[in-house]
Formats: sequence, C-alpha cells, structure tokens
Amino acid sequence: MALLKLQFPLQRRVRLAQGLWLLSWLAVLAGAFTFSLGVYLKTELLRRAEVMDNTEIHVVPNILMLVGLITIGINLFAGRVCQDSLDSARFPPWKPFLLPWYGLAWMVCVWLLSAVVLSYALQGHLEESLKVGLRNGIRFYRDTDVPGRCFQKETIDRLQMELRCCGNTNYRDWFEVQWISNRYLDFTSKEVKDRVRSNVDGRYLMDGVPFSCCNPGSPRPCLQNHLTDNTAHYNYEHQSEELNLYNRGCRQALVDYYMGLMNTIGPGILSVISLQMSVLVSLRYLQTSLDGVDPENPEADSEGYILAKGVKETMMDVKNTMFTLLQFGQVEAGDEAEAGADGEKADTSS
Repeated sequence: MALLKLQFPLQRRVRLAQGLWLLSWLAVLAGAFTFSLGVYLKTELLRRAEVMDNTEIHVVPNILMLVGLITIGINLFAGRVCQDSLDSARFPPWKPFLLPWYGLAWMVCVWLLSAVVLSYALQGHLEESLKVGLRNGIRFYRDTDVPGRCFQKETIDRLQMELRCCGNTNYRDWFEVQWISNRYLDFTSKEVKDRVRSNVDGRYLMDGVPFSCCNPGSPRPCLQNHLTDNTAHYNYEHQSEELNLYNRGCRQALVDYYMGLMNTIGPGILSVISLQMSVLVSLRYLQTSLDGVDPENPEADSEGYILAKGVKETMMDVKNTMFTLLQFGQVEAGDEAEAGADGEKADTSS
C-alpha cells in the first residue's frame, strides 16, 4: 500500500508545481544563507587561529559551506523541473535524474543535521584547543623579535581587550610566565637580579599583568604590578579588588563566544533542513502524481504518494537490491579470478 497517498486533480497539480517553484527558490536563498553562515563562522575561527592548538572545529564551517553550495545547485535543478513539469514533452527527460536528486537531497539534510550536532559535540575539543593555544600565546607574548611570533603580543592584547578577559583561566596565569622581554629589563638593577636568581629557570616572574587586562570600569587607576602585595598600594586589598582587572579567563570567554554563535546558527540550520524537506516531499508528490496521469486524458485526476509501498516493504526492497548488487560484484570478481587462473594454466602448458 502506498505511503501518504493523495488525490491530485489538474488544478491541484498546477498549484503544487507553482508552490514548489516558489519553495525551490526559497531553498536556493536558504543555501546561500547556509554558505554565508559557514563563511562567517570560518572567518571568526581563523581570526583566533593563533590561540588555537588544532583545527578540528573547522569541520563545522567546512560542512556548512559545502552543503550550502550543493543546496543552491539541487534547488536550481528542482526549480527547472517545476517549470517543465506540466509539459508532457519537456518533463520526461528529467525523470532519470530525479532518483539521484532525492538521494542527494537526503544527504544534504543529513549533513546539515550533522553540522548542528558536531557544533555542540566538539565543544570539549574547542575548549582543549583554546586551553593549549592560549597557554602558548601567553608564553610567547614577550617574543616580539622572534620570527613567526612578532604579532603574538598584539594578538593577545587585542583579544583581552575585545573579549574583556585576562589570562587563560584568570589573571594569575600571567604570574607563571615571563611576559616581559629581556631587552626591556635592566639587569644591573638589584631587583631584577634577585627575581631572576630566585627562579629555578632563571626567568623574571612577577605578580603583574599586561595593560590589556585592565578593566576600564574600575573606579581607580589600573594596578598592573605587585597585585598580591597589599602594602604596595594605598587602600588596596587584592582579594576584594574585583573591578581592577578582568576576572574572566580568555578561554571561557572564547568558548562562550563560539557557543553563542553555534546557538544562533543552530535554529537557522534547522529551518533550512525543514525547507529542504518540504521541497523534497513536494517534488516527490509532483513526480508521482504526474506519473499517474493517463496520457490519453492529461486533465484527469491522479494519485501522488511518497513511497509506492510501506516503509518496511521499501526498506526490504532496498536491502534485497543492495544484496543482489553485492552478490553480482562478488560473482564478477570470482569470474575474473578464474579467467586469470585459466590463463596461467594455458601459459604453463605452452
């Protein structure tokens, strides 16, 4: 028994073709929208590439860009089919291409859904990538003269100011690295010598942070140095001075930013999937209703359906077809092997 069978008089077939034409063009715009989302997300990820350790999360915008282009192509095809659907001479040549079109349309929906799922599933990978990338960025902050790291300081400073964050986890991450270059340290100074000697690795460590960690919302001028020494500043208590520096770490700030993008993109992609499914179902109804039209009476009523049989029967048919194809391939491979063996025997006997 056919699945979701409907009656289609001539007028209803015409309206279906016209509506499907409009849907297909809306789906073309949706494909362009999907591609644009992928480009935007890719651009935002590349902007922060210097503070990322790997590019696994880039699979999401790559899928969106690829699927966006495919969506544009398949829906342009669907629009052309709609234009020719009510012409008995122009529609039949399109029929052989419809089955591959259905398969590609289903794959587009699956890819889009996988992009939405991956955007949330890769959150842990994104956080780990940012953790390692930011740690390296902070460590190489001082290397403004080293090729390949010349702009690391600018990148970290801009990041901290734009996202209103400080350090990897918090501002104390700066206490663990020497973020001031040796060229700006006076090694004749007793204070500098003492700090370098007191450290096992010979680094100049201090309880200070770069200027980009300063919170402009603080009521007092920003304190960057001697942050843990209450006696170094008047009327200062480092455990309660929450406004002096940004308290949020840049890793959490970036994760929140990117997950906010994902949360915005997700509903848009689900809407594109719904629109593409509408085009797929409508085109299937249009095809089957046109196949059921009596050639001698083109204005007669016809029936349209999604599947010629039930879901279970259709799945069994697909399974049997695939099994037959696999058996056919194995038989061909066996025949070729036997032919090769016969050839070898013939060569040996000669």
